Amino acid sequence: MKTPGPDHPISIAPAATRWRARFAGHVIADSADAVILQEASYPRVVYFPRGDVSMDYLRRTERSTHCPYKGDASYFTVLMDGQFAENAVWSYEQPFPAMAGIENRLAFYPDKIEVYAVDTAELAAHQRGTPDLPGSDTDLSITVDEVVQHTDSGSGASQREHWPANVSAPEG
Repeated sequence: MKTPGPDHPISIAPAATRWRARFAGHVIADSADAVILQEASYPRVVYFPRGDVSMDYLRRTERSTHCPYKGDASYFTVLMDGQFAENAVWSYEQPFPAMAGIENRLAFYPDKIEVYAVDTAELAAHQRGTPDLPGSDTDLSITVDEVVQHTDSGSGASQREHWPANVSAPEG
């Protein structure tokens, strides 16, 4: 076991914004409680709490790796809509003490699963019913996310509560 230090710094900090992970067109993780791990000169890694990940689509694999700073990682394959990403997710279920902040959290390989920050101000505006107008300079990906999360998750149910009806009875 190695301890992070000046020659190999590792920091774990609460994420400043909401984070999501998307696979096969579906949001499979959505968290306002993610943490960001920054290790030496490696790209930062977002770790999601298990409770904020759709574990129904993950299957544990035989793969495991060892990091002298973090401990032993276990891996999961994502299976959804006939698509799979083998060993695309990892977790340190019993990390070394200095890395307790990532215990039982999940991280995604960004070349297999799209991991992205969500602008909570834009999300709040969309939830209040004030979406950005077409042609504005604002990124409309939040609108797409809202639609994606209301689509079938593969279980026969939407990923979020249904939108309220916009009519009270059929016309006619």
